[in-house]
Amino acid sequence: MSRPAARPGYGAAIFFVLAFVLGSYFTFAAVQGDYGLFRRVQIMAEADTLEAEKTRLEAELARLSNLTTRLSDHGLDLDLLDEQARDVLGLIRADEVVIH
Repeated sequence: MSRPAARPGYGAAIFFVLAFVLGSYFTFAAVQGDYGLFRRVQIMAEADTLEAEKTRLEAELARLSNLTTRLSDHGLDLDLLDEQARDVLGLIRADEVVIH
């Protein structure tokens, strides 16, 4: 008795090709997709930039709040008021010398 000729394994080859294609697609999506690693790095860099800007704006807000408090009725700083009035009105006192 002779054995019949073996058929080539097309089913296994198709399975491995399909598995490779699906694996490649999901790997690509995980690296470069909308929620991939490159997008995550980009979002983290943008978050760091925005955090630095937030810190800068908070410092500016604190400075302006300090100036506002010093010019308010509750804590009037006469030196600051004098400086602001001179700057806005362009005035000098009689005993001051102006150097250009």
